[in-house]
Amino acid sequence: MEGPIKFLCLVGFVVLVSIAVEGAGECGKNTTPDNEAFKLASCATAAQDENASVSQSCCAQVKKFGQNPSCLCAVLLSNTAKMSGVNPQIAITIPKRCNFANRPVGYKCGPYTLP
Repeated sequence: MEGPIKFLCLVGFVVLVSIAVEGAGECGKNTTPDNEAFKLASCATAAQDENASVSQSCCAQVKKFGQNPSCLCAVLLSNTAKMSGVNPQIAITIPKRCNFANRPVGYKCGPYTLP
């Protein structure tokens, strides 16, 4: 009887740890990429047209996300971004278009690579 109880305790522990890790998410534990995507509203035009200028407010927001490339990618590929008409292939060029020296060049963002 002791064996099954230890096994159940171990399974319970693994489940709790996986929930805690999963809950953290790419952008932190108190938000989701879809929620964070709303902060990039000032980037809407630049994320749809590669020839559009990128506003200072857009660059400021992207710079915050750029400190966490996995969050930036998750936001750019989020359902909210897609529903807003964001073209991920164009959106990933925004850090370069903002002239960020410390951008995550070469970072894989889904099927895209940050230039």
